[in-house]
Amino acid sequence: MLTLVTLTAAVVWGLLATDRLLLRPRHRLIAQAVHRVTAAASLGFLVLHLTVKTALGHVSLLAALVPFAGGLSGTGVLVGFGSLAGLLMVVAATTGALRSAFATPGRVPGRWRALHMLAYPAWCSALLHGLFAGRPAPAWVVAMYALCLAGMTTALSLRLLPSRLKERIVDSALHPTPTPRRRPSLTSRSRGAAPEPRHAQAPPHVPTGDRR
Repeated sequence: MLTLVTLTAAVVWGLLATDRLLLRPRHRLIAQAVHRVTAAASLGFLVLHLTVKTALGHVSLLAALVPFAGGLSGTGVLVGFGSLAGLLMVVAATTGALRSAFATPGRVPGRWRALHMLAYPAWCSALLHGLFAGRPAPAWVVAMYALCLAGMTTALSLRLLPSRLKERIVDSALHPTPTPRRRPSLTSRSRGAAPEPRHAQAPPHVPTGDRR
């Protein structure tokens, strides 16, 4: 469970760190730092998970390290998804640590992206393994897995939005259009407004007679 949660956080923060419209450069650096920390935590929980399962005899060491070495049916397939997720996580983390080597002149930057994007199938395999391998998952575990799925879907949706639509969302969030004030109607003014004071009328002119 902890492996999947930290892996989800690593992928989500990695997606946020690549966005250049919603985040400023300083915020992207913070997102990259969180991405690296959560990725390292997911690897640590993965090693702990494998150690506990092999020590308790729930799975053999070969099946834990080699995908689908325990069989292609029943529980062996589900355990194979877990070992496949762990292998892909290690490859994605290694390419992340060696990013500078892939970015040197003469290398193709697409290589690094292709290998680092193995974190997505790793996450899918970990989700299947966690939900169906072993004993039935309790309700709170299923709820946590649903939250991980919702977070991943939201981050991917924001990442895949067109740039123009992102700009519109950012502009509407930073500069909301003021709603026009509704002018009161004649009936509301006649009911709620106080009566206007009448102007004092001048007294009528009274002739005083001819002056001689």
